[in-house]
Amino acid sequence: MDNWDEIRTAFQVARIGTVSGAADALGVHHATVIRHIDALEERLGVKLFQRHARGYTATEAGQDLMQVATATDDQFTQLAGRIKGQGEGVSGDLVVTSLVMLSPMIAPVLAKFQQAHPEVTVRFLTGDRLFRLEYGEAHVAIRAGVAPDQPDNVVQPFTTQSVHLVAAPAYIERHGKPNGPDDLTNHWFVGHDNKESRAPFNRWLLEHVPHSRIIYRTTDNRAMVDGILAGAGIGFVSSPELKLHPELVEVIPSQDNWSAALWLVTHVDLHRTTKVQTFLKFLKEEAAVWAD
Repeated sequence: MDNWDEIRTAFQVARIGTVSGAADALGVHHATVIRHIDALEERLGVKLFQRHARGYTATEAGQDLMQVATATDDQFTQLAGRIKGQGEGVSGDLVVTSLVMLSPMIAPVLAKFQQAHPEVTVRFLTGDRLFRLEYGEAHVAIRAGVAPDQPDNVVQPFTTQSVHLVAAPAYIERHGKPNGPDDLTNHWFVGHDNKESRAPFNRWLLEHVPHSRIIYRTTDNRAMVDGILAGAGIGFVSSPELKLHPELVEVIPSQDNWSAALWLVTHVDLHRTTKVQTFLKFLKEEAAVWAD
């Protein structure tokens, strides 16, 4: 196979499902897309797509070809991510990923870093999915819990994320404040909808409070904070979040076993680039201020 343009075109058609969509993605005329597909099918001697009113659907032969094309596209994505980080200047995209719960702590640092380096565009990716550093999906990951052990990653201890069990004034007005840990079973809580959540504070809550007492459940930490602020129940917030909402009342003292270690993770191919090293130094300096 010596015409990768045709394979790339077929990959986009299979991914998007329409000729016009593939043409837009590739920046070519739709006639070019059709010509590439026809030429590739003629060369292989099989139909790669079923044509229908809604667009194109890959046949079994087309799906086989797409598996190879997908792997090739991943390799190019990985290469592009590495090349983007290899410049000597601090410019272009800076992609940082973390749990959304860390946003109150990380967002001010990212804003200050961008102001100090105006040629940088910050991309802050949050969520439970582990973005693949080996494929260039992020320059720096801030991860919680056990030290990550993925191969080819550089892992550095960062800080500890402390959390607090709090209630809004509206909740306390209706239900009062717990009289210590033993009284928690008489109160109502905001918690994670997933019982398998690995966060230490979520595990602690399930061990000390009947599940029926968790009456406001969500899969997003930001939504948990909103529920707590609305008075839906008692729940956990991070230290930076508590500073943002001084009206929240701690119902019992914070415990060490609620906290999680945070780690800075970079891929070995990007770790020593100027942009990544500059940001890591900046982030660590900010973290030293938090400790003070």
